[in-house]
Amino acid sequence: MECVRKLTKDLYWVGADDRRLELFENIHPIPRGVSYNAYVLLDEKTVLFDTADWSVCRQFLENVEAVLAGRPLDYLIVNHVEPDHAASLQEVLIRHPETKVISNEKAFDLMRQFGFSVDDRAEVVAEGDTRKFGKHTIAFVAAPMVHWPEAMVSFDTTTGTLFSADAFGTFGALGGRIFADEVNFERDWLDDARRYYTNIVGKYGAHVMDLLKKASALEIKMICPLHGPVWRKNIPWFLDKYVHWASYEPEEKGVLLVYASMYGNTESAASVFAARLAEKGMSNIHMYDVSKTDTSYLISDAFKYSHIVLASVTYNLNIYPKMMTFLDHMRMLNVQNRYVGIIENGSWACTVGTLMHDYLEDEMKGMTILQDSVTINSSMTKGQNRSMDDMVDALLDSMKEEKK
Repeated sequence: MECVRKLTKDLYWVGADDRRLELFENIHPIPRGVSYNAYVLLDEKTVLFDTADWSVCRQFLENVEAVLAGRPLDYLIVNHVEPDHAASLQEVLIRHPETKVISNEKAFDLMRQFGFSVDDRAEVVAEGDTRKFGKHTIAFVAAPMVHWPEAMVSFDTTTGTLFSADAFGTFGALGGRIFADEVNFERDWLDDARRYYTNIVGKYGAHVMDLLKKASALEIKMICPLHGPVWRKNIPWFLDKYVHWASYEPEEKGVLLVYASMYGNTESAASVFAARLAEKGMSNIHMYDVSKTDTSYLISDAFKYSHIVLASVTYNLNIYPKMMTFLDHMRMLNVQNRYVGIIENGSWACTVGTLMHDYLEDEMKGMTILQDSVTINSSMTKGQNRSMDDMVDALLDSMKEEKK
């Protein structure tokens, strides 16, 4: 049975939800599932925008056929070739030998790599090209490295609809509510949107800013992403979030406190730091055990908050492995322009603070490391009270400096 939503008088959502998948890209937890979006335009010619992951192929194909209602499928526009969107491409073409495939040259190269037979029906487009399908004219805009090199977006100049590929997407199954204004997005979806962006696209901020610059020249009235809700209201608010994320500027003044503790002593010190910070008026504190919290959530908060505090035990004269994983992901995803405080612990050779300091300074961009740090030998004593208070004060002072 088909499950579709009508977006406008001639545009339909024909995607599907996947609640069974536990790890997106086999790495990022998605407890709320994910949607795979595709869209059909019924004009003088019929147009399908992208396909869907193999896991929802049957539902997706039923949806497409229901909307076509016996009409031929004239065109398939492929904005992004990643398998979660293109895996069902060949199934569509088997059922519709009349269909022409529109995409860019790099995309067709990738389709061939994935084994798709498209050469006899390929129509290559490039930046600035347009295609008229009746009342609707679609313009094609290159979006390289957002987040694959072949990515593009398609803009319906007639209605102001942007088919945005992986841009403006989010984790989470839709559950029938296709529009962002049908849910409390800020309360229930924004964290997943941020976690999606920062972990999937976050490395490519400069490329996203290029796309945002192009988007600013368009009169966008609706955004149809390949994951998550469709936007038809409050679009500037969501675009502003993307500007923050893509420029690596924090959304909020707040503290992400990540600790690595083997027997609870480093955790105790981190708790003392958080309590003293709150006592002095900074209560926007978010504290996580690096060994229990998936890195994708830590990365999301690293993009969100202005300050990061790393509290780690020394492990084999090195950085605790789970903390090292977090640091390495921050580097890979280009986290920058943050203030960072360090709490180190070690029973006989406390090296982790220096190693984290050097890693932040040598491997990452724009990280301001607080000069005041805290060193603990096995467990915190009254002897560390002064250094703990000094680091709290230094962090709060740095927040005041940001205001100037």
